[in-house]
This record gives sequence, C-alpha cells and structure tokens, in this order.
Amino acid sequence: MASSGYQRAIKEWPEDERPRERLMQFGADTLSLAQLLAIALGTGDASTGQSALDLARTLLQTFGNLRGLDAASIAELCQTKGVGPAKATTIKAAFELGKRLSGEPAERKLKIAGPVDVVRQYQPRLQHLRHEVFKAILLDTKHQVLKDVTISEGSLSASLVHPREAFLPAIKESAAAVIFLHNHPSGDPSPSAEDKELTHRLADVGRLVGINVLDHIVIGAGEPGYISFRDTGLL
Repeated sequence: MASSGYQRAIKEWPEDERPRERLMQFGADTLSLAQLLAIALGTGDASTGQSALDLARTLLQTFGNLRGLDAASIAELCQTKGVGPAKATTIKAAFELGKRLSGEPAERKLKIAGPVDVVRQYQPRLQHLRHEVFKAILLDTKHQVLKDVTISEGSLSASLVHPREAFLPAIKESAAAVIFLHNHPSGDPSPSAEDKELTHRLADVGRLVGINVLDHIVIGAGEPGYISFRDTGLL
C-alpha cells in the first residue's frame, strides 16, 4: 500500500520534477543540469523535505556550475545538508565517467549522407521540446560526425543565435563542415523569415572561415516533420 501511494505522489509532481520519466521519453540531452544531477543523487533530503531536484539546484547554486561541483572535494560536497558520503561519491564517480568517455575514441563515427540521417538521429530528442534548441553538428572531411554542440536555447517562439557563437565550436574542433539544426515547438517546421535570414548569414560566415555549411534543418513533429534548407533550394 505504501508503494502504491508513493507512485501516485510521483505522478502528481510537475513534469520538470520527474527527470527519469523525461529522460526515458525524450532523451538525456533534453534535461537541464539540475535534472541530470537529480537522477544521479537519486533522493533528496528527508529531514528538510527537499526533493532530489531541490538538492541538485542547491548544489549547483552553492558551487556555481558543473566545473565548481567537479572541483569540490568529498568533504566539501558533504557540507551541503542532505549530501552524505554516498551521494558525494556518486557525484564524483559520474564526473569521472564523463572525463574518461571524453578521452575514449568512438568505435564508429556516424556518417551523414543527407538530411534523413540527421532527422533520424535528432528528431526524437527535439520534436517535443517546448522551447527552441539550436545545434551545430560538426563534421570531418568524410562528413562523419565529430560531435554536436548546443549553440543556443531560446524561448517558446525564438532562439537567439550569433554567427560567432555558432562557428566557434567548429573552429575549435577543426571541423571541415557543419550542419545546423533547430526545432520548432509548434511542430510546424516551415522556416520563418528569421530562419532564412540567419541561414544566409551563417552560410556567408562559413565561406569566410572556410567551413562549409552543408545544411540547416528545421525539426518539427510527425512525418516527415522537417525542412532541409539544402533540399528546398534555400541554401
């Protein structure tokens, strides 16, 4: 009976306080830092009634950002009420896993042959978001993915992107080409006038810095659920 009551309580939480469910439905990259940290923590602080998400937010506020949290010692982490040795070591282990992964070469790079490859990979992550996310997919000379980077996260109706910020990761990674993509929370992928203007600016900057802009893809919902600027002749 206690277990059933607990399940009902979880379902009554606001959506952003159910990070495990959001991760399973939309993917890990749609979660905020606090939501991801809350999953690692597992539980909050029963003595104060803080949820895991509350505790995660407290930690991020206390240590400033992920780098500050990573730099903190076990003892320093345990000074936060609700964080004991078990939670502190879990946090340190999660950071160490991330570091080791970043230094491990990928077994097989995803090759992008066309917009369908991009949509197949990213539509499940982006189509249900309630705000715009603008990403850059960095490619090598064989159009294999080096990495993808979130350039900007915007409001329900707009995402502010500056060409300098858009190309900085590509320059740092010595990318040969880049594909930009973003989602439309409305579900309609039809490009706006702002989308078209931004695409032309990005293409111009790409020519200046020697990085080919292969495409700009707008992700919507359903089928086909996307617009490719390259395929439609807009790029």
